[in-house]
Amino acid sequence: MFSIRKTLASAIAAIVLATGAQASTTNVDVELSLLIDVSGSVDNNEFNLQRQGYIDAFRNSTIVNSILSTAGGRLGKIAVEVVYWSSSNAQSRVVGWSLLDSASSISDFADTLASKARTSNGQTAIGSAIKFGADSIASNLFDGTSKVIDVSGDGENNQSTSAMEGRDYALNLGITRINGVAIGGTSLLDYYEKNVIGGTDAFALQASGFDTFGAAIERKLKAEIEGTTPSPVPVPAAGLLLLSGLGGIGAIRRMRRKSTV
Repeated sequence: MFSIRKTLASAIAAIVLATGAQASTTNVDVELSLLIDVSGSVDNNEFNLQRQGYIDAFRNSTIVNSILSTAGGRLGKIAVEVVYWSSSNAQSRVVGWSLLDSASSISDFADTLASKARTSNGQTAIGSAIKFGADSIASNLFDGTSKVIDVSGDGENNQSTSAMEGRDYALNLGITRINGVAIGGTSLLDYYEKNVIGGTDAFALQASGFDTFGAAIERKLKAEIEGTTPSPVPVPAAGLLLLSGLGGIGAIRRMRRKSTV
């Protein structure tokens, strides 16, 4: 009998310890879910440019310094995941939640992303992708001062949950802000502003094409890590007409939509 009781007590203790381990969280400055478009409208060359934009950003000394900065009471660490998305059931977490708290961990994160091939090429289900990111943040083992979903894509939602439904779902779940990078013309930037981004100080950046995506990503990440919004890129007067025709490189629209939580 004693042996049975001892075995039962040991089992209960193991369950308690396991539960406690699962319940513990790591405090970070930002929880960042990066949602990268791999829908059918994105060809393989464009996918590579998009992925490389993120890789280069996390290898950029400015971004590394922003992550590790303890200025203003920051902790100097963030948690990041990368999700490739297309159709409503085609989200793929290619890089799981990673703690970036040193130059080496940031470098490892960039190297891991560089090894991740494309996972799908379906429809453009932005709303479903946002919901996936929100659920992922809600269930991870980090506790960030800011909880951010970042959507990059080259088209409007055309399947399943609407972008607005996904946005509202995420805000109701406690996401701080949903930002976006619209890869295309001003009409897509308008769509992202009205339907995708949300939360306090949320913003949408525009990359006129996949070849300008990297510059927009670096500006976006710096703002998200530091809890700010990016300032528009200064443009010489002689270049204003050209940029107005191209739709701009890294143009910005902001939406200060308060969370309904």
